[in-house]
Amino acid sequence: MRFGLILSEAFTGLRRNASMVISVILVTFVSLTFVGAAMLMQMQIGKMQSYWADRAQVAVFMCASSSNTDTCAAGEPATQQQIDDVKATLDGQALAPLIRDYTFQTSDEVFADAQQQLPEDILGVVTADQFNATFSINLVDQSQSDVITEAFSGRTGVEDVQDQLQYLEPLFQALTVATYVAVGIAGLMLIAAVLLIATTIRLSAFARRKELGIMRLVGASNRFIQTPFVVEGVLAALVGSALASVAVWAIVGVGVNQYLRDRIGFITSWVDVGDVAVVIPVIVVVGVILAALSASFAIRRWLRT
Repeated sequence: MRFGLILSEAFTGLRRNASMVISVILVTFVSLTFVGAAMLMQMQIGKMQSYWADRAQVAVFMCASSSNTDTCAAGEPATQQQIDDVKATLDGQALAPLIRDYTFQTSDEVFADAQQQLPEDILGVVTADQFNATFSINLVDQSQSDVITEAFSGRTGVEDVQDQLQYLEPLFQALTVATYVAVGIAGLMLIAAVLLIATTIRLSAFARRKELGIMRLVGASNRFIQTPFVVEGVLAALVGSALASVAVWAIVGVGVNQYLRDRIGFITSWVDVGDVAVVIPVIVVVGVILAALSASFAIRRWLRT
């Protein structure tokens, strides 16, 4: 097969349908950018969940003098016996395999930490016994935090049990919804790109219908006739994929590294250039495969008419 002739025919078709080709490039660029953005967002969610799952703790708050729950005696902080009972349960055979480590702060220690953060006018009206003595528990698997919650909820002397990871769940859910939206938009744009590629190929074939008729008369194979049109679609998709790759790189290199990283301090693990290196090949492969399939289908259907 003469590749020089095939490329010449492909570039001729691109030149004759320049406006449609530009439309294909732009739609492919936008759709694949959304595909890349969705992949990066999912990677970011995974990084955040992994980071905080290793650091989030389950906090068991013992009763303080200010507690008013049913498990706390009014005006009475947790007794030493109640604290010892919680510690014994944490060290017991049932929970110990689930716990990586834990720390305990007395109400005096919690109060000392609070003195460094609370304003002086509030510190002047509170006392150490109004602060909860706290067990801070690091789990081997954060997904098993419900076991700790069930073990201590409703126990006498325990005011509350809180899983710190639950405060990040709304953020994870919002990012997941944004990922689904990006995937949906990307899907619609990819459909538009496929239809545009097919339309462009049919227009190109119609413009060269006399040449195609002559090629058929001289015995050219269908494969030889179809290949230049497939190359046209692939070349247009490659340009769109290249633009989408640049956009994805800019999202991370500029949007994340130079803007978000300095302004959102509680997220310490961000997607980086290494993640972009994983996303870009997927973008290119998706663009090329869709273009090749849609162009091949369009030209075959046109030749049968």
